[in-house]
Amino acid sequence: MADMSDEQSHTADAPQGLVARLVHIGETAPADGLSLGDFMESLGERAFGVMLFALAIPVCIPFLYGIPQIISLPMMALAFQMAVGRSEPWMPQKFAGRRLSKDGLQTMGRQAKRWFGWIEAIARPRLLFLSGRIGERMVGGVFCLFCASILVPLPLTNSTPGIAVAIASLGLITRDGLLILAGLVLGLVWITILVVGGPTLIYALIEWVRAIVN
Repeated sequence: MADMSDEQSHTADAPQGLVARLVHIGETAPADGLSLGDFMESLGERAFGVMLFALAIPVCIPFLYGIPQIISLPMMALAFQMAVGRSEPWMPQKFAGRRLSKDGLQTMGRQAKRWFGWIEAIARPRLLFLSGRIGERMVGGVFCLFCASILVPLPLTNSTPGIAVAIASLGLITRDGLLILAGLVLGLVWITILVVGGPTLIYALIEWVRAIVN
């Protein structure tokens, strides 16, 4: 009886939303951080959308190099598993042993709350065929393309596809097909710009944004 009571109390105290869970993990992580495998276990749910959303958060940070390129490899491994129809994600030990610092985990939680908390709040089940088995496999294939673009060492090549993966992953988690579509469209438009315009167009867009900001 005592064990059951403790389990119920733990469940009641656990954060309910995915964004809230990420904030909680950052706050309670040990000083030396967590391995990627332990981080995945801390999420409390072994689902592709959950893991991909969590990994996409640090990738969304603009003008950040190195970390997104490292994280994109585990993301691509998960996306490939989705595409081939695997029912449950599996993280290779080579990736699972990589460590995430406590500061990084806390930043991840803050960024998730700041940029995606409101999206999670308005998400609802719709266009359910996009989050079904066939839809998930198609999304996984497109995610592989997005993750490959993150490896390109150019400005913003990590942020835009990272945001696209995060939005579409939230759609998978909440079964919101509209969010899935929004993420896929955003990522595919960026891939088209990258392929057609190349570095020249990307740098022109950066200068245009800086001119507006300044």
